[in-house]
Amino acid sequence: MNINNSNNNCFIHPEATIGEGVEIGPFSYIDKDVVIGDGTWIGPSVTIFEGARIGKNCRIFPGAVIAGVPQDLKFRGEKTTAEIGDNTTIREYVTINRGTSYADRTVVGSNCLLMAYAHVAHDCVLGNHIILANNVNLAGHVEVGDWAILEGLVAVQQFIKIGKHAFIAGGSLVRKHVPPYVKAAREPLSYAGVNSIGLRRRDFNSEQINEIQEIYRILFVKGYSTSHALEIIEDSLKPTDERENILDFIRSADPGIMRGFTPINGRNLDED
Repeated sequence: MNINNSNNNCFIHPEATIGEGVEIGPFSYIDKDVVIGDGTWIGPSVTIFEGARIGKNCRIFPGAVIAGVPQDLKFRGEKTTAEIGDNTTIREYVTINRGTSYADRTVVGSNCLLMAYAHVAHDCVLGNHIILANNVNLAGHVEVGDWAILEGLVAVQQFIKIGKHAFIAGGSLVRKHVPPYVKAAREPLSYAGVNSIGLRRRDFNSEQINEIQEIYRILFVKGYSTSHALEIIEDSLKPTDERENILDFIRSADPGIMRGFTPINGRNLDED
């Protein structure tokens, strides 16, 4: 451990577990029952409370607060955690609350980027390679799939699920589930096409992307009810991982998925 302060003006509880090569800047506070993995950098004026579990090679910038007590009136001081995977970056003034007895933990995966002032509430579960841009706010019990990107000022209602590889435009209010692989925008939040650019960056081939687009044309563009659209998708398209991910997500979605496609000035964003 390397404490970056010769005057010792940071506080590290003797019951904290600090890995090899960890650097902790001045005026930071590390509580008891905290675990910090090897090679992690913690800047000045960071607060890490009891129950934090931080992986290897993370970067946590000034003002961040990890494992704060949940902002939930039902919380009664139960022992819970806030867990952060390896290689994740937590920028300035991000807050990540620990879990409640509902799920016992809040989770942020590996290789994520949480930009300044983002908030992750109690019992949220974030996958890997996720980006939360500045001022994203997640209410309690939100689930975000791998590789999802939420642009700045997105606000997500409690118990909402966001599918893997989804992209949500800045300033959106998310009140319904957002299926995998899509772009979502407008108010109320609606389907705005497939996240084809993001998928190509992650080595999805043209056949996979075309299949995803056809699934969402049936589901969102052609005017079918959701139940009828699911029947058509099952009957007309061969089983693939992408098809099954979409069908499983939609069938488990309660209180339902976001609105379907609506053109803007006659332009079909599904073709972008």
